[in-house]
Amino acid sequence: MTGVERDPQEILSEVFGYSEFRGEQEAIIRHVVAGGDAVVLMPTGGGKSLCYQIPAIAREGTGIVLSPLVALMHDQVMALRLAGVRAAALNSSLAPEERRAVEADYLNGELDVLYLAPEQLAVPGTVEFLKRGRVALFAIDEAHCVSQWGHDFRPDYLRLGGLATEWPDVPRIALTATATPETHREITERLFLGNARHFVSSFDRANIRYQIVPKQNVRAQLLAFIRGEHQGEAGIVYALSRKRVEQTAAALRDAGIDAVAYHAGLPADVRLDAQTRFLREDGVVVVATIAFGMGIDKPDVRFVAHIDLPKSVEGYYQETGRAGRDGAPSEAWLAYGLADVVQQRQFIDSGDGDQATRANQTRHLDHMLALCESVTCRRRYLLNYFGQFDAPENCGNCDVCLDPPRLWDATIPAQMLLSTVIRTQNERGRTYAAGQHIDVLRGVGSDRVSQMRLDELSTWGIGTDWSVAQWRGVVRHLVAVGLLEARGEWGVLWPSEAAKPVLRGEEQVLMREEVISRATSSRSSGGGSKRSAAAADLSAEQAEVFDRLRAWRAVEAKEQGVPGYVVFGDATLAALAVHQPTTDEGLLAISGIGQVKLERYGEAVLRVLAAE
Repeated sequence: MTGVERDPQEILSEVFGYSEFRGEQEAIIRHVVAGGDAVVLMPTGGGKSLCYQIPAIAREGTGIVLSPLVALMHDQVMALRLAGVRAAALNSSLAPEERRAVEADYLNGELDVLYLAPEQLAVPGTVEFLKRGRVALFAIDEAHCVSQWGHDFRPDYLRLGGLATEWPDVPRIALTATATPETHREITERLFLGNARHFVSSFDRANIRYQIVPKQNVRAQLLAFIRGEHQGEAGIVYALSRKRVEQTAAALRDAGIDAVAYHAGLPADVRLDAQTRFLREDGVVVVATIAFGMGIDKPDVRFVAHIDLPKSVEGYYQETGRAGRDGAPSEAWLAYGLADVVQQRQFIDSGDGDQATRANQTRHLDHMLALCESVTCRRRYLLNYFGQFDAPENCGNCDVCLDPPRLWDATIPAQMLLSTVIRTQNERGRTYAAGQHIDVLRGVGSDRVSQMRLDELSTWGIGTDWSVAQWRGVVRHLVAVGLLEARGEWGVLWPSEAAKPVLRGEEQVLMREEVISRATSSRSSGGGSKRSAAAADLSAEQAEVFDRLRAWRAVEAKEQGVPGYVVFGDATLAALAVHQPTTDEGLLAISGIGQVKLERYGEAVLRVLAAE
């Protein structure tokens, strides 16, 4: 183990304040410390950061962390500095004198960790500059960005394969929380990690409850969801368009929810203010496009809601994974309807990609639709998608498992709908969007119906036994399973080849009944509380201590210009409230308090605990 200065266990305890490693952390860390390359697939909240931070501290030289998350580097650096780690970042936000100071610290061997954006390596002189110092390791965070067929491809990542040539003797560790087996292979090949050791953890986020509901009045549905289960708690709401983001944030504010908007079209200072408020204040809800969130290290996000359909299962998993990083009960909520399918198909058809790109995007969307329409465990579907096939059939923490859907044989209405679509094509020379076909089936007349002689079709009025909502559910299901296609801007319906066996009665169509969910929340459905989920099981006396600690933390964090969790996470505050230590030794026994934080905050914490 040439070049090793400190033992990983010692660093874990003294610097980060944890008594033991989690999962495969120790094996990964010791492998990299010994000079080995590694590919790490680990879910959000699984402790990926320590897998490169501890080796960077343990080995001689500076650990170079390549991350696309420039906007978050400041908080990442501050969190390490508060733990006593010599950390810095080089990015475009630095003033010239700040940049020179960081460069000098690196060249003088005075940094343990240096953050860089991947695009920095393309800047003339960067590689030469790094070679003038001593590199302990390269950590490639968000490594799935190298996948050209993935959901978040970034061309700058392709350049990172050159690290193997420029620094053949420096260990490299590539990490991601989102990778199918196909993406895993791409990471290995494109980053030239063929000799790396692979560490694949379970992708199961057991503390997250998954819920997917039919979209009706989505704004009212969202408000009811937040008020009913997450009042006063931090959350992220994702929407596809900037306009929808701003309208939804305004509607939530009007309803008394502390909500901010975030999208790439807002001025930089407005985006920064929204991100800062979300990270550093309690109970803020951010409504955002997917431009927000990658690398967000806020542990107490209690929910992630999607009011528009995500483009892929990978994107959905990554975005929902931003909830519950502290391990406390959290929720992933998605409202989805036929209009979402039409919109996503239109994005694909009108995009700039070639035929192969569009086919790949369609495949991603089809998998997402299959998840939404699934009548089996959501968690099992997700884990199977990522190549993990050992999940139980019932997870006990998704809408399907908590409230198993009643299935009904929708073969006859499916045949009615398919026949109507085919007859409008064959007998009237055109087809229509879902609403017009539903009107035909339910016998609803109009001037347009008369003009097009749709009331003369043999399927006119044969579907009056089913409501409009039920028929929309049938349309949505048939589109999701590929029996119908929704084409163009208006989502006109076309039958696929796969519809023929259904029309001939050779295949059955089973659908879930659209009923109001009977599932009860695992958390309070009352007015909610601003107290963290980490403190849910505290006694009244302990809860009072927890609230005092939180108030102290808020002041401390504001003075230092960092998020509260950088000082101490809620789990650490809850442990302090339970054990209420009275000595420095007692504080060191609390998970999350290391030697540096003891020296920095110990005296103040003991005063708060003593209610002085």
